[in-house]
Amino acid sequence: MNEPKKIVITGASGFVAKNIRKFLSLNHYKLISIARNNFKKYKNEEKIILEKYDDPSLLNKIKNVDVLIHLVGTGKQSVDSDFESINVGLTKHFVNLSKKTKIKKFIYFSGLGVSSTTPLGYFISKYKAEILIQNSGLNYTIFRPSYIIGKDDLFTKYLKKQIQNSSIEIPGSGKFLIQPIHINDVEQIVLESILEKKFDNQIFDLVGPEKISFKDYVRLFSKNSDVLVKKINLEDAFHRAIHTSSSEFGVDDLNLLLGGFTGNHEKLKEISGIKFQSILGLLKAC
Repeated sequence: MNEPKKIVITGASGFVAKNIRKFLSLNHYKLISIARNNFKKYKNEEKIILEKYDDPSLLNKIKNVDVLIHLVGTGKQSVDSDFESINVGLTKHFVNLSKKTKIKKFIYFSGLGVSSTTPLGYFISKYKAEILIQNSGLNYTIFRPSYIIGKDDLFTKYLKKQIQNSSIEIPGSGKFLIQPIHINDVEQIVLESILEKKFDNQIFDLVGPEKISFKDYVRLFSKNSDVLVKKINLEDAFHRAIHTSSSEFGVDDLNLLLGGFTGNHEKLKEISGIKFQSILGLLKAC
């Protein structure tokens, strides 16, 4: 597509959104960024804080926009916030807004491991959201991200907190694989998906070039500290997750970790043409 006039980003206060917004701002794109929580405003950016994303005033505020990047989602459920209402309902809402305002491109972050046969509630909600987008008639790109690593990402913050408490807990064997990708690579890929037709109406695993077990990642991350790395029984981990809201691992976190989900990096590498950051290289260097 041609250079976009404006780009809307939902979930603007989150880690991924914050970095994408900063990157696009530095590259002189005009942004309309939307969140329910306050956030730092960047150059070329219009900031919108809403109590609810379905605020009817939003329709007029996102007219004359070319691209919508939908980053609102939840990985945990509560009585006030469930997968169906957030991951499916809000996606449907922004798909409808995009159609009404004639937005040219819809970019969505789903989840690595999403499929039509998944039994997990989180993945089911993300799959439903993907189908809504694919059936919308909009030009779309769907990304299924693994752990996205960078300054202040949730995974890194979790490990740092564990180090401060002098021990890092690994549920079960820790042999399950992860395939993290660096936020700088994600920024580049998102921009390419906005500009390049080869990304149109496709789904990509948003994964890095290396697969690593959770226990090996933790050991590399903590190698320069005196922290104790210890395994915890899976039954104990799930019991704590079910009964303790303050548990480091939620039930869905454990399900996603134990699933050992990895993806097709070669497809992403071939279409993007970028040189990906080695997460293992970063861990070994730090």
